[in-house]
Amino acid sequence: MSLKEKHAEIIAELEPFDDPQERFQYIIDCAKSAPSLPESLRREEFLVEGCTSQLWLVPAFENGICNFRVDADAVIAKGIALLICNYFDGAAPEEIIADDADFLASVGIDQHLSPNRRNGLANLVAKIHAFAQSCR
Repeated sequence: MSLKEKHAEIIAELEPFDDPQERFQYIIDCAKSAPSLPESLRREEFLVEGCTSQLWLVPAFENGICNFRVDADAVIAKGIALLICNYFDGAAPEEIIADDADFLASVGIDQHLSPNRRNGLANLVAKIHAFAQSCR
């Protein structure tokens, strides 16, 4: 599935929630049901700088596509990071580099985050882009 298709899918998934609190509750519920990273991957090298909570991104590159695993010690950070990582997961480096994950603004998520959380998520996207750039 292309990133454009994923973009449309995420918007369709989150648009029905008119209330930002309901939208965040849905994201939190997704985070609670997502698997955690094993302790062996919760290493300094995978930490995303600038996030209020501890957020780990574990990237991989195989057969021309990038894959991402993520975890955090706060469910809201984990939920939003999951959205971002699931969005970019399975895409080619060139497609990732050309996309800025603007779907968060489209569904009204980034407007309701603290500046520190927005900074952390921007750093997550930057780290994903940097990894994709290294795989070219």
